[in-house]
Amino acid sequence: MQLERAAFSDPFSFLGPQYDANGIALRVWIPGAESVTVELQNGQKYPLTREADSGFILTGDMDLTTAYYQLHISWPKGEQTIHDPYQFHSILPAGDALTTPSQMHCEMGAQLITLQQGNTPVAGVRFLVFAPHASAVSVVGEFNAWDGRRHPLQRLDDGLWGLFIPDLKEGTQYKFELKDSQGNGLPHKADPWGYASEQYPSFSSQVYDQSRYQWQDKQWQQRPVTAKHQEALSFYELHAGSWRRNEQGEFLTYRELAATLIPYIVDMGYTHIELMPVSEHPFYGSWGYQPIGLFSPTSRFGSPDDFKYFVDQCHQAGIGIVLDWVPAHFPSDDHGLANFDGTALYNDPDPRRGWHQDWQSYIYDYGRDHVRRFLVSNALFWFEHYHIDGLRVDAVASMLYLDYSREHDQWIPNHDGGNENYDAISLLRWMNEEVYRHYPNAMTIAEESTAFPGVSKPTDMGGLGFGFKWNMGWMHDSLSYMQEEPINRKYHHDTITFPLVYAFSENYVLSLSHDEVVYGKGSLLDKMPGDEWQKTANLRAYLGYMYGQPGKKLNFMGAEIAQSAEWAHEGQLEWHWLEYPRHSGTQALVRDLNKMYTSVPALYEQDCSPEGFEWRLMDDAEQSILAHERFALNGDKVLVISNFTPVPRLGYTLGVPQTGQYELLINTDSKAYWGSGVAVNSVIPTQAVSSHGLDNSIVIDLPPLSTVFLSFKK
Repeated sequence: MQLERAAFSDPFSFLGPQYDANGIALRVWIPGAESVTVELQNGQKYPLTREADSGFILTGDMDLTTAYYQLHISWPKGEQTIHDPYQFHSILPAGDALTTPSQMHCEMGAQLITLQQGNTPVAGVRFLVFAPHASAVSVVGEFNAWDGRRHPLQRLDDGLWGLFIPDLKEGTQYKFELKDSQGNGLPHKADPWGYASEQYPSFSSQVYDQSRYQWQDKQWQQRPVTAKHQEALSFYELHAGSWRRNEQGEFLTYRELAATLIPYIVDMGYTHIELMPVSEHPFYGSWGYQPIGLFSPTSRFGSPDDFKYFVDQCHQAGIGIVLDWVPAHFPSDDHGLANFDGTALYNDPDPRRGWHQDWQSYIYDYGRDHVRRFLVSNALFWFEHYHIDGLRVDAVASMLYLDYSREHDQWIPNHDGGNENYDAISLLRWMNEEVYRHYPNAMTIAEESTAFPGVSKPTDMGGLGFGFKWNMGWMHDSLSYMQEEPINRKYHHDTITFPLVYAFSENYVLSLSHDEVVYGKGSLLDKMPGDEWQKTANLRAYLGYMYGQPGKKLNFMGAEIAQSAEWAHEGQLEWHWLEYPRHSGTQALVRDLNKMYTSVPALYEQDCSPEGFEWRLMDDAEQSILAHERFALNGDKVLVISNFTPVPRLGYTLGVPQTGQYELLINTDSKAYWGSGVAVNSVIPTQAVSSHGLDNSIVIDLPPLSTVFLSFKK
């Protein structure tokens, strides 16, 4: 029998009220029950007759199709009263909610709802899952002893399967048991739309009530819509599991992070925390970049409500939250999306388009409607239910190019014979349009490592529609320059100046991310040449140079304390080094750089406009000195000078365009930062002496391995 084999796709045709010519008024299927009695709303009770090993029927001329009733079940070890799931036929939402991304995350998966049976409201959980090629689907959990025979789902329209199970509560563990088109059993699957998850070994999904948490960030949410490219944005990239551990070496919970991290971020002057992926992922060592529960914040650090509390506390402290989002690929774990209904439901079955060789994971098939809606809905979900402020989209380049990291015979061209993935391009445009339409104060940031045109250009102008793009070229070129011995930097001067050629081709974020401090690359400090003092001075000069460059700022955790070892996710940052002035001085510098950056409009208002930048000196390769000015919208300006050699340049003359005076804002070589203490005058007047093709000039003592910021006053 199909019910006995958990292979029945149309349970409502056989179970529940059956007012038909055979005289059967009610049929239930309850494996393991000894007896079943039905109780009607008027209190009348009728014992059911056993029809088969697990089947019970009520016969007679009785129409229960709109009646309210309960079932009393006798088990070998006890009694139970339930509502019959198969009396609830109309379970789908009205309209197009199941195909509209902004509404799908409120309907799919396991939703706590209340349905009317007769005049009685009945609360429970509605399960909806997309599995068009499955021959049967059941929901299993502790509530039915993980028995797939007990709750078969009904095949609905458009590949959906659904069932409303009364009386289930929040926290209920569940998975889906599916059979492929040939009736073969598949591994139990976590809910693709699961909103809470469990760790190994169960990897179960959990029923979660999105509406319970009471947000306190109304003031943050109602702030005016602003142009983000004209704001000061300073991101602190963070891995939640290894920023800090407790005294036992265990993870901090989301609430513990709120108590310790947020005051630190406020003190350090960052405007945003950028979290590496928090979507549920089975393998901790993937850092979140192999997610399975896209709709579920990882339970390693607490519940979904705990994560909401963390975001809420950030907002109340004036800190924004950006999440790393991974729509490029998904892992092959049996309980995930792989082979979900016995087919390659979410990826292209051809490995030349559907399998990522580098990451050993599946690539989403962006041409299929259900995949596109799934991903766009997920992007909107985090803004709606978790009040996040932005998404940093991982591995965009791998999505855009069909030949990404492939040999010439390992990829399939598009219909024009090119290597662009038109489906992925279309998806990214749609995602960005939907995010900005529904959440105009949001921002989306692309990690895109090629010269693909128009990444941060609006879609109506032919772009992808992102708000910002990570400037991977700047990161590569500037780090390459800094890793040279200072005596050799004059031979690589064009390496440090070249990024300004394309600095305004996109809305850029200058990113010193986790990717630069793993896999044997060493820490930022370790990349710098020289002895202990020179390494630290190089790092300070480099960080200063970064904050003076056009583009928003991103530092990975640990850079601000001159972490000496490369990042390791198994531990925590080397906080003990702050006992030494070499490290506490670097931390003090980053704190002051952030506070200067966010308070001086010349350093951020025109980050994305060529009108905000002018070279003052770009060709002194011999002495490795660079100078430029940054401009605010009102014309205020800041002069930034870097000396990338360990030689002090005393009495250095630099041409400037106007008469007035320059006032010192920051000198990265200050003794307060463990610098050499070569003095820079706090006020430097201009003189009517032409230099570098300009009518005026200043004379300044440039400390060794330093970056100096000077504010101009007429």
